[in-house]
Amino acid sequence: MGSAITAGNVEKIPGLNMMGTSMSRIDYAPGGLNPPHLHPRASEAIFVLEGRLFVGFLTTTGKLISKHINKGDVFVFPRALLHFQQNPNNAPASVIAAFDSQNPGTQSVGQSLFGANPPIPDDLLAKAFGVEPQVIQKVKGKFPAKK
Repeated sequence: MGSAITAGNVEKIPGLNMMGTSMSRIDYAPGGLNPPHLHPRASEAIFVLEGRLFVGFLTTTGKLISKHINKGDVFVFPRALLHFQQNPNNAPASVIAAFDSQNPGTQSVGQSLFGANPPIPDDLLAKAFGVEPQVIQKVKGKFPAKK
């Protein structure tokens, strides 16, 4: 989707074990997206190294908190809340992300709902989203099932 994540967590750096922290670098191509996702075990703070991003998160009441951030800016995504980052520009962007967990975990919304293995039944998702099952089948075709 136009973003590349280089993770620095306890799985890749064993010395982080029991330190309660981890970091990642995220690089965004022009127009790139880090799609809606959440970290069940961590809050995330990002520091913009280069470029400009549109970022946001949803509160538990469904309110969108968003803004455009530039080189040198910091933005925080609270633990376990859905959030995203998008590069709406014609130039690359990059951030350093810091987490308050050695293993923050990541759950991507689209992949979780439409690429689950075993799959979530089409009729259940169709009812939840107020669409026909054929629409769900089409969307599922864009998210290969995880093994």
